[in-house]
Amino acid sequence: MSALEAGIAGIGVLGPGLPDWPAAARVLTEGSPWEAAPTVLPPPLCLPSAERRRTGAVVRLTLAVGLEATGRAGVDPAGLPTVFTSSGGDGQTCHEICEALATVERQLSPIRFHNSVHNAPAGYWGIATGATAAANSLCAYDASFAAGLLEALCQVAVEHTPVLLIAYDASYPEPIRSVRPIPDAFGVALLLVPGAGTRAVARLGLTMCDGPADRMTNPALERLRSSIPAARSLPLLALLARAAEGRVLIDYLGGACIALEVSACR
Repeated sequence: MSALEAGIAGIGVLGPGLPDWPAAARVLTEGSPWEAAPTVLPPPLCLPSAERRRTGAVVRLTLAVGLEATGRAGVDPAGLPTVFTSSGGDGQTCHEICEALATVERQLSPIRFHNSVHNAPAGYWGIATGATAAANSLCAYDASFAAGLLEALCQVAVEHTPVLLIAYDASYPEPIRSVRPIPDAFGVALLLVPGAGTRAVARLGLTMCDGPADRMTNPALERLRSSIPAARSLPLLALLARAAEGRVLIDYLGGACIALEVSACR
């Protein structure tokens, strides 16, 4: 396939010991050590109070990274198409629904039900930002970051418009956690723009290839990369943090990878 190309105009990150993109960049360039502190999810102050009370971890996570990426790019999110991608969505809400169904009454909370759908973060994003452009919600298990990036780059290429990618995962409670042991929440957002553009901090090209995927040289960061599907983005983020040119391979489906060529904007 021909390479799909776009500029990266803004980045948002939130994960264990990584409270934002500047802090993550310092860790990924080895300018500061990584401390595996639990992810702190900020309150969704951009939402009206009624919706704010109904949100769970995945909504707070996606709002935080999406708003960081658009804020750093100086772009109003209201006009942006978005691609949301997660390996499994809101595990806590699904757990609470299963608990309710296991009781004699089997009474489901309407709030729990509407938060359980996979595109719930997209809905809250629209409420918070006023965005009315198309929003896609994807799931490809451990390949969800790569699938979301592929989808977003296709939209940039076809529609010639900026697209915001938001990839996220959050931990599950027991007993689901024993079979899907995601240890904590991690989210990343990339604002992709056509061409290099004056706002872009780097240029990205994507092609398909065979594996294996790149790993992190730091053992602790490699455990983070391999344990949270959205953190499969870490090798790409490390290259962007160093403002370096190069090629990274990210896990995709069926043993394949996406090959990402990162270059400077000219």
